[in-house]
Amino acid sequence: MSTEQLAEPNPSPSNCPASTPEGNSLKKGALKRTPFKKVHSNFKSPLQVTEIAKLSPEEEVAELERSREKLDAEIAQLEAEGYRVEELEHHIDKLHEYNDIKDIGQSLLGRLAALRGTTTRDLYSHFGLDLED
Repeated sequence: MSTEQLAEPNPSPSNCPASTPEGNSLKKGALKRTPFKKVHSNFKSPLQVTEIAKLSPEEEVAELERSREKLDAEIAQLEAEGYRVEELEHHIDKLHEYNDIKDIGQSLLGRLAALRGTTTRDLYSHFGLDLED
């Protein structure tokens, strides 16, 4: 088969019919818009008003006091189980440090992969790293 048989002429508006939802072909390159369905609902903001915002100041204070009592109870339960606030704060700080170091390592691997023209996946195997790390 020759290349002339495989090649098709470039489609143009005159030889490439387009059809509308009604099934009619368009002529002379005129395009019609898709029918638009009107939405009969109000705009809904992604920022939802919380129940607390609907409360009066006195009710809001009471709600906040209930939340504080609940959190105090949870803290007391954790302390009864042997956890200390200082220990938890230290652990959280170490997790933040670990995540920062990991982000820097990921960035370096990405730059090295770009310089070598390879993927970071290939560099993981090259350096003996697990993809789940």
